[in-house]
Amino acid sequence: MKVVFLQDVPNVGRAGQIKEVADGYGRNFLIPRKLALLARPEAIHGMEVRLAVKTRHEAQTEAELRELADQLNGREFTIVARTGGKDKLYGSITAADIADEIERATGLVVDKRKIELEGTIRQVGRYEVPIRFAKDIEPQITVVVAEQNAEKEGLGESNEGEN
Repeated sequence: MKVVFLQDVPNVGRAGQIKEVADGYGRNFLIPRKLALLARPEAIHGMEVRLAVKTRHEAQTEAELRELADQLNGREFTIVARTGGKDKLYGSITAADIADEIERATGLVVDKRKIELEGTIRQVGRYEVPIRFAKDIEPQITVVVAEQNAEKEGLGESNEGEN
C-alpha cells in the first residue's frame, strides 16, 4: 500500500514522503492515527501545498530571527546587583534576569531558554553570553554585572554615625 506521510514516523518515513508500507500497517496504524493518507493524487497535491506553506513559514521565521540576532549581536547590557565581600553577589544572575534586562533595555523579547549560560553568574564582572536562536543563528552579547553603590554608601554612613 502506498501512503503519503502527514507526520514524521520514526524509522518509517518523514512528513511529505510517499512510501510503500505493509497493507495492515497502513490500514490499522498509520491511517487511523492520521499519520498518513492513501497515496491518491489529491492527497499528494494537498501534502505538496502543506509543505510549501511550511517552507515559506520557516523562511519567514528564520528571517525574523536573523533580524533579531543582528539587533542584539555585540550589544552590552548592565545588570546592577547587591554584593557582599570580594565582589561576590548575594544572589546570582540567571538567564531569566538577562532576558528581563534585554527586554527592559531594548523592548525585544528573548526566551530565557535560548540564553546559554554555563551556570549562574555569581560575581561582578564582564561575561560573554551566547544566545542560540537556531542552529546557525547565535548572536553574542556582553553582560556587565556591577555592584550596587547606593547600599555601600548607605553602610558607610551608618558606620560613621555609630562612632
